[in-house]
Amino acid sequence: MPTPVSTIRNLGPASDAAFARAGIHDAETLRTLGPDAAYRRLLDAGSKPHFIGYYALVMGLQGRPWNDCAGPEKAALRTRFDRIKAEAGGDRPSEIEAILNEIGVIDRQGGRG
Repeated sequence: MPTPVSTIRNLGPASDAAFARAGIHDAETLRTLGPDAAYRRLLDAGSKPHFIGYYALVMGLQGRPWNDCAGPEKAALRTRFDRIKAEAGGDRPSEIEAILNEIGVIDRQGGRG
């Protein structure tokens, strides 16, 4: 019988639902995919990128508490997260941001005009 995603440390019932939307219905599949491929699926399924959620997933798959990440390890995870987010198009502006930019409310550097 498949094991719920929420049995992985740091993941709860909301994770079960989010991963199910991404086609990942059990902890075994999540472990097989690994954190980067699984997180990419979350983003592709419409989840918003969130660095803490990503590294909580990585730590959980290692059996570690979510806040057991610091220093160079955290910096390396940030680099991985930024790559996954960019590959998934996570740096694209939202629809409202695109409209505001088009009419000149947001300047080219991404700040408010």
